[in-house]
Amino acid sequence: MTNNWNENQPIYWQLCERTIERILDGSLNESDPLPSVRQVAAELQINPITVSKAYQLLVDDNIVEKRRGLGMFVKTGARDQLLQSEREKFRNQIWPDILARIERLGIDPASLLDTIKK
Repeated sequence: MTNNWNENQPIYWQLCERTIERILDGSLNESDPLPSVRQVAAELQINPITVSKAYQLLVDDNIVEKRRGLGMFVKTGARDQLLQSEREKFRNQIWPDILARIERLGIDPASLLDTIKK
């Protein structure tokens, strides 16, 4: 992981998003352990409390689970849950903005489909 942070969002939120991306792209699989709080904090040169806060968000969202004495692990079914959530987010939040921009720019949808097929 790199520590190129967006100044407009809290670091814990960005770290949470990066972990979700790793689950979605398969670099973190179900039942895999997450790196320890100390390891991530040292690697990214951030406060361990920031990492703990990010991990707690993932626990609260039922994506990872704490195993006493063992650490944090990606829950079974987390990837499917995230895919469903991200697809819904795309359809309801991102796509309408893209569609509005297409219309605003006067782009022909058929030409876009041709571009996608190439």
